[in-house]
This record gives sequence, C-alpha cells and structure tokens, in this order.
Amino acid sequence: QVQLVESGGGLVQPGGSLRLSCLASGRIASINAMGWYRQAPGKQREFVAIITSGGSTTYADSVKGRFTISRDNAKNTVYLQMNSLKPEDTAVYYCHAVIRETLMNPFIRFWGQGTQVTVSS
Repeated sequence: QVQLVESGGGLVQPGGSLRLSCLASGRIASINAMGWYRQAPGKQREFVAIITSGGSTTYADSVKGRFTISRDNAKNTVYLQMNSLKPEDTAVYYCHAVIRETLMNPFIRFWGQGTQVTVSS
C-alpha cells in the first residue's frame, strides 16, 4: 500500500517562506514524476509544479521565480520551497507521485491528503 504524507504547512505572513515535504512510503518499485497541486476555497485544484525522475522541472506561471521544487530519490521525498508568499497562495497543497508498486505493475498516480498553507497578516 502506497502512502503520500505531506508536512510543513502552516500560517505565514505575506512575503514569508515555507517548505513543504511529501514522503512516499509503502510498496514502491520506482517513482516517476512527483509534484504539487493546490486548491483554494471555492476554486478547482490547480497545478503548481512537477519534477521528473531525471530532475526536470515545470512550474505554473503564478509561482515561477518564487517556488522551487526538488526531490531526494533516496528518501522518496519531494519538496516545495515557497518564498515571497502572497495571500493568493493560500490553499490546501496536495502532493502527487507516479509510482509503480512492482516491476510488473503499471505506473499509477497517488495523492497525499493535503496540507493547509495560509498566507495572512
């Protein structure tokens, strides 16, 4: 059973920083892409950033230059460093990972339960 567990959310003032972490655990043969989405109240879930197994990254325009995604393959963990936070970054942040549980299984996208990030003075 694969589990993704996020941590690092919280309340921060505008202009501040937070670092989110997401650990993948369980039966894992290999991990392809890992990344983050977010969902603000009353809005649809939106793409934030993604990183491939080779380290290539893609960001939403709204976070480019402020957020940095990285991963530690040895720890099955993906990170999201968020700087210069704005009130509009307030949302529940969800990590995802495309994982193959055994070498015989196809890759499947798994989701974490989310961590709240609130940017407010």
